[in-house]
Amino acid sequence: MLGSATGRWLASSTILAIGIVIGGFALGDGIKRAQRADRAVTVKGLAERNVTADLATWTISYSANAPDVATAQASVDRDTAQIRAFFRELGFPAEALQPTGVNVNQMKDNGIVSFTVRQRVSLRTTDIKRAENAVRRQFDLVRRGVILEEGSGMAYAFTKLNDIKPQMVATATQDARAAAEQFAKDSGAEVGAIKSAAQGYFSIESRDGDSGGGWGQSDTPYKKVRVVTTIDFYLK
Repeated sequence: MLGSATGRWLASSTILAIGIVIGGFALGDGIKRAQRADRAVTVKGLAERNVTADLATWTISYSANAPDVATAQASVDRDTAQIRAFFRELGFPAEALQPTGVNVNQMKDNGIVSFTVRQRVSLRTTDIKRAENAVRRQFDLVRRGVILEEGSGMAYAFTKLNDIKPQMVATATQDARAAAEQFAKDSGAEVGAIKSAAQGYFSIESRDGDSGGGWGQSDTPYKKVRVVTTIDFYLK
């Protein structure tokens, strides 16, 4: 009777011990697999593309000073006519040039009152070559007696970013994977699937460096689009 109970106890203990060993192996293997699954590398991918602007805007500011508003306004009107003639002779349609603002300031100096009328007109066009030609000939306006104020410069914009975004993101992702593969090679691992990814900010800058937009100088239509992505890749 005692021997039978002892035998059952030994059998139960043996089964329990085997279960503990098996459970330990399973737990250890699970931990290893979890550790392997958690191995990842964070890399950045770059994509750049040279583009040409598809929209040009030129805001022109000019003014006239006189003892009375009527005389100052008449001078501004003459400048406006010269500006319109300038752009018409370059082949721009009349609607490409629109008034964008006007203001009148009154000043008094030693009891003498004077008025300044300031006006702004803007050219807006998708004809980039014609816009560049206008910038090259802007001193013709000066010869016509139009004095351009500071800030009267051409600005170029690239408006088709959404058309190239998908391909640029794909290129940046490929660049990031290449960096991850080099890291994995150096560490004796392999690159797996993407764990997480963050798309960076798309920037559009002058292709050949900074360019101002003040009087006598202008922006450039030749742009560089740039994006940097940050991607976590699993390592296996």
